[in-house]
Amino acid sequence: MRRTKIVATLGPATHNPEILHGLISVGADVLRLNFSHGTPEDHVRLIGMARKAAERVGREVGLLGDIPGPKLRLGDIHGDVMHLRNGQALTLTTNSTGGRRDSIPVAWRGLPDAVQRNDVIYLADGSIRLRVQDTGESEVLTKVETGGSVASHQGMNLPGVEALPSAVGDADLDWVNFACDHGVDLLAVSFVRHASDLDPVHTRLTERSADIPVIAKIEKREAAEAAEEIMEASSGIMVARGDLGIEVPIESVPQIQKRLLALAGRYSKPAITATQMLASMVRSTRPTRAEATDVANAVYDGTDALMLSEETAIGRYPIEAVRMMARIAEEAEKHLPYEDLRHTRTRHAEHDVADTVSYAAVAAAYQLNLAALVVPTRSGRTPRLVSAHRPRVPVLALSERLATVRRVNLLFGVRSAHHQEPPTLDELLAGFRPAPAPAGRPLVAINMVTSVDGRAQLEGTAEGLGSRADRRLMRLYRAAFDAVGSGAGTLRATGVWLRVGDDLAAPRVAEGRPPNPTGVVPSVSRGALAGAAHGCPSPHSSRRSSAASPS
Repeated sequence: MRRTKIVATLGPATHNPEILHGLISVGADVLRLNFSHGTPEDHVRLIGMARKAAERVGREVGLLGDIPGPKLRLGDIHGDVMHLRNGQALTLTTNSTGGRRDSIPVAWRGLPDAVQRNDVIYLADGSIRLRVQDTGESEVLTKVETGGSVASHQGMNLPGVEALPSAVGDADLDWVNFACDHGVDLLAVSFVRHASDLDPVHTRLTERSADIPVIAKIEKREAAEAAEEIMEASSGIMVARGDLGIEVPIESVPQIQKRLLALAGRYSKPAITATQMLASMVRSTRPTRAEATDVANAVYDGTDALMLSEETAIGRYPIEAVRMMARIAEEAEKHLPYEDLRHTRTRHAEHDVADTVSYAAVAAAYQLNLAALVVPTRSGRTPRLVSAHRPRVPVLALSERLATVRRVNLLFGVRSAHHQEPPTLDELLAGFRPAPAPAGRPLVAINMVTSVDGRAQLEGTAEGLGSRADRRLMRLYRAAFDAVGSGAGTLRATGVWLRVGDDLAAPRVAEGRPPNPTGVVPSVSRGALAGAAHGCPSPHSSRRSSAASPS
C-alpha cells in the first residue's frame, strides 16, 4: 500500500473525463484546481467531471482549490512572445506599450513605487533577470542581465521587495465563496508572508459557516522565516519551490524544504511538496534520475503529499506521471524508519487527549502487532494525529461527512470511506455495556477485536477514565492488554476501538464484523478493511451499506 499521497493539477491536458478517470485509477488522491487560470464556469465543469470520474473509479478524491493571490504578471506582449538580449534596455510600464519592442506592460500599477535602483526583477519563473536602472511615475527602466524569451501573462518576481499587494484581495475572497458554493474540499493560499495574511480567508470561511482546511503556500522569503507562526495559523503547508527558489538563493531551497517538512511533522499537520518534481515528464515518458531522487528525498524528509503541476496540467503524459510518482514513492516508503518516527517526529502536546490517545494507539499497533487502524471521525482531526505518528500499518478513516472523507485523502497513510456512526459517546458505549456506566465514568471506550480460527470476536470492556470535565487521563495500554488477556488463552489482537471527546478516534480492524446482537457499535465490512490492509480503493460513498453499517 502506498502511503504518500499524490496531488495532480488539472489543466488543458486533463480536461477530459477519460484522462481524469485514468489519473484517479493510477493513484491521484487529490486534484488541484488552479484558480489562476480559467473562469468560475470552467471550474464548475471541471469539478463535475472530477466527481463523476471518482464515482466511476469507486473512491473519493479531494479537490484542492489554489487561490491565486497577488501573483505579479506581465500584460499583453505585442506578438505574444518577446526575445530579450543580454545588455538591452527594457522598460516595464503600467500603461499600454503601443506595440513597442523595447517595452513590456505589467498588470500591477504599484510597481514603480515598489522598486528602486539596483533592485532585481525576475521574469519567466526566474529564467530572465533584469536590473532596475531608474523609475518614473508609470515606468521602470531596466537592463537585461540574463536574456531569453518571455510571453504574455508570465509571472514576475521581486525578491526582497516589501511593498507588495496583500496576499488575499477581493478577487481571492470571491474564490473562497466559490469553494464554499461548489464543494471544494481544501484551499491553498498563495504568496503568504505572515500568519495574518490568512485572516481574511478564515474570516470569510467563518462567515460562510464552512470548515474548509486552509493550506499556506510557502513561496516567499518572509514566509520561510515566519514558518512556525504560519504553521500554527493554518491547517497545513505547501512547500512551493518554484517561486521560493526565486525569492531565496536557490542553493538554500533543499535545506528550507527539510526544515519546513520537519516543522509540519512537529505540529502534526500535513505538508505538500510541489514544483518540478517530474518536470521532464511534461514531454517524456520517463523522469530523470535526479527527479526520481527528488521525489524519494521528499518522502524521506516526511512529506505527506507530492504534487504534480505542469506534468498533469499541460504535459503529454499525465497518467504516466502519476503512475511513475506512485512507484517512486512506494519504493521510498519501504525504507522509512517508522519506529523511530513514532518517537521523534511530533511534539507531544500536554493535556491534549486526542493526541495522547492517537500516539498510544500507534504504539499499540506495534506492540500488539495490529493489522490496521480504523479511525471513525467527524472533523478529520484524529486521523491527522494518527497519521502524524507515521504508523506502519494502514489507517482507514471512516466518516459520516463526505467532506471529511475527501479531505483526509491528503494525509500520509490514510484511506477513507463513508459511513454512519453513533452521534454520541453514550450510544457508542451502549454497544459495549448491557447497562449504563456510572455517572461521570467512561469517556474513553477501548475494546479489542481479536481473531480465533479466522472468526472475529469482540473482547474486553469499556474503560472509564476521568470525568466528563476532565478527559486527560489515558490508560490505553492497560485497557488494551487487559482486553487481549480477557479471553481463553493468548489471542492475537488486530485492533483497538477508542473514542475521545467529539471525535471518534477508533483504531480498529477486523477480519469480518464482530458479533454484537444488542448494541449499536459502528462496524466495517470485510471488503472495506481488506481494501485498507491491501491498498485497494475504499468503497465509494454511494455504496454506504458496503462501507459501514451498525451491528
